[in-house]
Amino acid sequence: MATYKVKVATGDDFLSGTMDSISLTIVGTEGESHKQRLNHFGRDFATGAVDEYTVQCQQDLGELIIIRLHKERYSFFPKNPWYCNYVQICAPNGRIYHFPAYQWMDGYETLALREATGKTTADDCLPILLEHRREEIRAKQDFYRWRVFVPGLPNYVHIPSYRPPVRRNPNRPEWNGYIPGFPILINFKATRFLDLNLRYSFIKTASFFFRLAPMALKFKIRGFVDSKRSWKRLKDIKRVFPAYKTIISEYVAEHWAEDSFFGYQYLNGINPSVIRRCTQIPDKFPVTDDMVAPFLGEGTCLQAELEKGNIYLADYRILEGIPTVELNGQKQHQCAPLCLLHFNAEGNLMPIAIQLSQTPGPNCPIFLPNDCEWDWLLAKTWVRNAEFYYHEAIAHLLGSHLIGEAFCLAVLRQLPMCHPLYKLLVPHTRYTIQINSIGRAILLNEGGLTARATSLGLKGIAELMARYLAEITYESCYPPNDFVERGVQDLPGYYYRDDCLAVWDALERYVTEIITYYYPCDAAVEGDPELQCWVQEIFKECLLGRESSEGHSACPQLPPSPLPGTKCYLLRCKNREKNVSNKRLNVEGGMTDRESYNILIFMGLKEQCKKEGMLGSCPERAWTSPRLVVCVWAGGGEPDDRRPLGYFPDIHFVEDVPRRSIETFRQRLAQISHNIRQRNKCLPIPYYYLDPVLIENSISI
Repeated sequence: MATYKVKVATGDDFLSGTMDSISLTIVGTEGESHKQRLNHFGRDFATGAVDEYTVQCQQDLGELIIIRLHKERYSFFPKNPWYCNYVQICAPNGRIYHFPAYQWMDGYETLALREATGKTTADDCLPILLEHRREEIRAKQDFYRWRVFVPGLPNYVHIPSYRPPVRRNPNRPEWNGYIPGFPILINFKATRFLDLNLRYSFIKTASFFFRLAPMALKFKIRGFVDSKRSWKRLKDIKRVFPAYKTIISEYVAEHWAEDSFFGYQYLNGINPSVIRRCTQIPDKFPVTDDMVAPFLGEGTCLQAELEKGNIYLADYRILEGIPTVELNGQKQHQCAPLCLLHFNAEGNLMPIAIQLSQTPGPNCPIFLPNDCEWDWLLAKTWVRNAEFYYHEAIAHLLGSHLIGEAFCLAVLRQLPMCHPLYKLLVPHTRYTIQINSIGRAILLNEGGLTARATSLGLKGIAELMARYLAEITYESCYPPNDFVERGVQDLPGYYYRDDCLAVWDALERYVTEIITYYYPCDAAVEGDPELQCWVQEIFKECLLGRESSEGHSACPQLPPSPLPGTKCYLLRCKNREKNVSNKRLNVEGGMTDRESYNILIFMGLKEQCKKEGMLGSCPERAWTSPRLVVCVWAGGGEPDDRRPLGYFPDIHFVEDVPRRSIETFRQRLAQISHNIRQRNKCLPIPYYYLDPVLIENSISI
């Protein structure tokens, strides 16, 4: 007779426990136990409980490899879900086996779990283990299917859609009497068909609602929803954010029109990846030395500053020709500007010339700092408006959410739970599909906020994302190369770059240690069919299988070296996925702080803009508020149930080497956080968006 001591841990989220009957079968290399119900006096499997049981077997089962949890009806109680964290079994010889679950069991079903040691296909030799991993992948691929979202954009998980309420009057911003913001609550139903394992926890859902509902009601009470009046003063827009003041938002409200702050945002704003060093003025931007000489300082000229590397360019060519829509009966406009900036002797990045089109000519003048005050301010605001769309469509929706979801779904479909890469990546997939489903329901649908409150509308936003996706390569997603390629690797005051590289280095070292442990050579990578299928699925469903001159036959988005079969490639692919949440924190974390005044939607002409014209260019209050709802909702703060980068409460790795790597990773992140906070004490504008304490493990909001 062999005695096994069993611990079963139930999740601590609300309603994680169950009244259903739970039984256990243990499978070892020397045999299999009989199915035994786990039951003792009192309540079993309550929320947050760790229940202990004793299982008697006729013989020693040898090395434990699989367990089966059987969830069945208990007495007259109705069926209810159960969230199992893990099962631990102490064998008669004293060895402890860990079986991670971290998933819901919804109906009456059987869940087979493998022992937690990370193994690739090559590490398994027992037929039962090979069949288990094949069956797990087959079941997940049957359950999680790809679906085309918009042609030209990454595909996403196939779930039933939910159509939002249709507005009665297209010229009014409210939906059939619903308060703007409350459709968000209604459209939350769009995720009701999601697998329980993909949904928000109860805590996060409640936090999400409690943050949005008062904000929506506030807009209604303060008269922003139904008002057809325009803003009388630009600073009145601050009234939209009475409860969301921060040091930075207050600074923005006071300094948003200043050239120095305009330039600063290219380094440490919400979209700090556009600027690049300019070594030659492009023909499409005919700036002359005479135009900009007054802004370069004494004893120098444009050519000299170009040669010194002090001239930078922000080019929004990707916006050229994007169609616009009508809002409130008025045709909207959009531009694709070019902005030239100079890094001056005082250490400030200053705008020195702006052109609002990619095609120069009499109808497209070059705006300069010595133009009329309101001409120059309007030109800068149009650049910021273009920046908003570049940020929202490319850096935010595409670069963070849509690409992140494609990586997440590929992990779920192609990697079994015992795979080392699954264990490495699964913490970074938490809630990603849930938040994207909400986003599609309230932002990216007919009648949603994108269609009702942006000049590009759904079609324009989708085209903008598709254009950028066609240009993406894995190499362009590698931050150290990106900074060098843009020529900004030594630009002072670029805190985004400094913090990004610090966090990236910590990630890279952590991932390198894990990958090297499980893949000692390139042949191990090449010989892992599950890994190769994961790579191919990302290429097909995320990058849409596009050929590239930089590519390779197995994954054309990569340069000839490294190849997809090598550890070097694997590391970059892994870091690309893990870095998505870091980038998301920067692009979303500053939205509330910095986007308050980026709201103009009508274009003015040079020498025709006065203060009154500037105010007249602003949309009506009712059309400003929905756009700001997007900003506040997306960037107003992570709801509760957060898991900062490096915090992995779910035990997936049990081997000593990866456990040590995780702890070292945490220590490195703690040091980076300390360095950032010490630096910020000396900065007039603190930059904290890439503080590891504030970076979420996954894209979850």
